[in-house]
Amino acid sequence: MIRFCPLVSGSSGNSIFIETDGTKILIDAGVSGKKIESCLKKIDVDGGDIDAIFVTHEHIDHIKGVGIVSRRFDIPIYATEATWDAMETCIGNISRKNRKIIYKGENMPLNDMLIKPFEIPHDAADPVGYSVSAGDIKMTVATDIGHITDTVTEAVRDSSVLLLESNHDIDMLKSGPYSYQLKERILGLYGHMANAAAGNLLSDIMSNKLKQVFLGHLSNQNNTPELAFHTVREILDHNGIYVGHDLQVETANRDDISRCIEF
Repeated sequence: MIRFCPLVSGSSGNSIFIETDGTKILIDAGVSGKKIESCLKKIDVDGGDIDAIFVTHEHIDHIKGVGIVSRRFDIPIYATEATWDAMETCIGNISRKNRKIIYKGENMPLNDMLIKPFEIPHDAADPVGYSVSAGDIKMTVATDIGHITDTVTEAVRDSSVLLLESNHDIDMLKSGPYSYQLKERILGLYGHMANAAAGNLLSDIMSNKLKQVFLGHLSNQNNTPELAFHTVREILDHNGIYVGHDLQVETANRDDISRCIEF
């Protein structure tokens, strides 16, 4: 069995659970350790069953519970060297044996998984997304993307399941309460992906392999699940790709588990 389940996904916290026959991992742990344990219990997983935590980057909505969960269950943490340097003081003491380095663009086997971190454009030390392959199933997490690069496009291509950032609606952001500086950061080349950009990327990489898309990392201030879904669906429709027929699209829940996808 293969399972892909967003535990939480939003601008205030992110954690994705992926399971194969022989391996269980988390990508990020950006909420409290208690919250992660609670979410895992809802899908009948114990924290002690997790084999590894893979960190995308050091921002708090991706690492808040990383150290707590690692220490409580003796779980290795994988991150790039620069991300380790950036997050070390935030996550507390981690035993040497649980400090693992990963390298962008290199496949890393973990039991029956093959995990590949890929470079993403974001304002962090050395941010990555992750593709996780098991047999002919590829599952990809791609959030915190300021602009679409060839590396991002190739990383998400041929995924069976994709959690893709759909952070904000540009008009909502521009007219919203954020400061000018914060708006510029989000809209910049190393900020976050808008709904329309997510729809355009999906149109570009659509194939018969792609079955399920979660629109994730939605802003609470500058987006709504309905708007994200409508915008993406409208772009897909315009390109002759029909939600419910060619693929399934739904928004990931901000504060609780989303639907688990099983193969």
